[in-house]
Amino acid sequence: MANNREKMRRFRPNIMWFWGAVMIAIIGYWIFNDNEMSPVKSDWTAVEQMIVKGDVEKIVVVNRDEARVYLENDKIDKYREDTVIYAHLPKSGHQLFFNIGSVETFKADLDKIEAETGEKVVLGYENEKPWYDSWLMGLLPWVVMIGIWIFIMRGMARGGGAGGNIMNVGKARAQEFDKEDPNKRVTFKDVAGLEEAKVEIMEIVDFLKNAPKYRELGAKIPKGALLVGPPGTGKTLLAKAVAGEANVPFLSISGSDFVEMFVGVGASRVRDLFEQAKKKAPCIVFIDEIDAIGRARGKNAGFSGNDERENTLNQLLTEMDGFQTNAGVIILAATNRADILDKALMRAGRFDRQIEVGLPELHERREIFDVHLRKLKLDKDLDRDFLAKQTPGFSGADIANVCNEAALIAARHNKDCVGREDFLAAVDRIIGGLERKNKVISPKEKKTIAYHEAGHATVSWLLEHANPLVKVTIIPRGRALGAAWYLPEERQITTREQMMHEVASLLAGRIAEEKFFGHLSTGALNDLERVTKMCYAMVAYYGMSDEVGSMSYYDSTGQSDMAFTKPYSERTAQQIDDEVRALIAKARAMAEKVIDEHRDGLVELAELLLEREVVFTEDVERIFGKRKTENGELKTENSATENVVEE
Repeated sequence: MANNREKMRRFRPNIMWFWGAVMIAIIGYWIFNDNEMSPVKSDWTAVEQMIVKGDVEKIVVVNRDEARVYLENDKIDKYREDTVIYAHLPKSGHQLFFNIGSVETFKADLDKIEAETGEKVVLGYENEKPWYDSWLMGLLPWVVMIGIWIFIMRGMARGGGAGGNIMNVGKARAQEFDKEDPNKRVTFKDVAGLEEAKVEIMEIVDFLKNAPKYRELGAKIPKGALLVGPPGTGKTLLAKAVAGEANVPFLSISGSDFVEMFVGVGASRVRDLFEQAKKKAPCIVFIDEIDAIGRARGKNAGFSGNDERENTLNQLLTEMDGFQTNAGVIILAATNRADILDKALMRAGRFDRQIEVGLPELHERREIFDVHLRKLKLDKDLDRDFLAKQTPGFSGADIANVCNEAALIAARHNKDCVGREDFLAAVDRIIGGLERKNKVISPKEKKTIAYHEAGHATVSWLLEHANPLVKVTIIPRGRALGAAWYLPEERQITTREQMMHEVASLLAGRIAEEKFFGHLSTGALNDLERVTKMCYAMVAYYGMSDEVGSMSYYDSTGQSDMAFTKPYSERTAQQIDDEVRALIAKARAMAEKVIDEHRDGLVELAELLLEREVVFTEDVERIFGKRKTENGELKTENSATENVVEE
């Protein structure tokens, strides 16, 4: 009985089977149909005798290779009765056919027999295509159109939902988290750092687990939480941890899954998503990259007539907090572009909490390293605090990439374990790009690059507020011909003096070229770009100019991006330009003074670069002495950092 049921499940006829049977029947009819009333194949000798007797009415040569013989109507019955061969001659159409060698030879033979007998036979010529040619020409366009239609419908069915039916195109493609699978289960223990964000999220999870405790005090569960932060900081990983910790259904979907080429599909999928969530309440719904559908409405008015995205957003706003209530449905969403989201989406009642998931601090980076180093075979002397110090500004994804690159570098050099040098090389590889030792550089260009980088190193080392230099190289890496690595202090605010020292250290490379070679080159393009942006920010954003005053023209909402006018007058614009030039001139004078006072040390450092191509902190310290800061002596470490200066 079980086997019969299994066979019935496998055998599921559909409409395609019927059309297949019809096509097979038609083809079989044309191929295997044996019509007994069909022309008889003959030869010229037999036909010649029929012409002599006067029984042939006409002969038609088809496609210059086949002759078709038409007999006189009153002679057909005679041949059918007298001989067995001609017993099935058809009464209509031609009765005989035979192949001819050439038309000219056949015409000569026919003229000869007509001259001898005096009988006249009508001779005609025709060009005829095979029967299947007309069939193909008639059926092929229909077959192509039907095939395209089936392909499109199947593609829409695959995109319409798990059911594989075209009617599911408006269904939401949310994936339900399988908490029983240990390989996919992620908990808060697997999320290193993000302590403050985890506290906010864990409270929501705790509410779902211990709802009566909160309800006794009259508290209501938050309707939504928005995870905001730069790319790679762990927003999606945090959502996976919520799915692993909560003992409730967890639906996950991407914001782009709502966007479709068909009108109304996005709103339909939003409705279907919330219907699924209501049936499984209490339930958590996670929408990744919500900015795909949550972009502020009306910003592109006049440039696009397609409002499908706005319809989808309107439906989402209604479902989250509209006339009907969604009791027990919590919305988690993640984005790295919170500034472009619609204000109606951000208000309390839809997203009650906005959780900032920022770049990890020093101790958080160490915890992240601990997580990603578990699977690596490490050197026993590896200091994880050292690794955390060498990666300021790195996100969790960047740290994971550093660990993987270090393992690849160690394997490339046939090492038994991953050591400190491998991690430093990995950081250099990620920040600066791949070394290009085979790039052809002339000796003159190489010397210019060496003095340029030595200028950066000299000024940044001797100015107390500049970021401390830890490594200089003239080996081409990525798009840069030379690079200087710095270890910036992790400070929350930056003073005017600190920014001026940074600008001076950036200008030092070009100043060194001018003083030692008397010419300018294109190698300082990146330096000049960073200097210009930094000085304009000091004047127009941070209010660090006495002439312009304590005013900021920075727009944190991003709405000024679509404006065609500046938020200040032409006179103010001229003042800003003048102040920027003054700041750059002041920083340039500062860098020139340092270079003039330590000219011999800069030359020694540049020659050392030409000799060894890479110079570390110890070499700079030996030439210029220990670096002084406002906090006293700075401890130097041989390491690699961020902030590549591209030439």
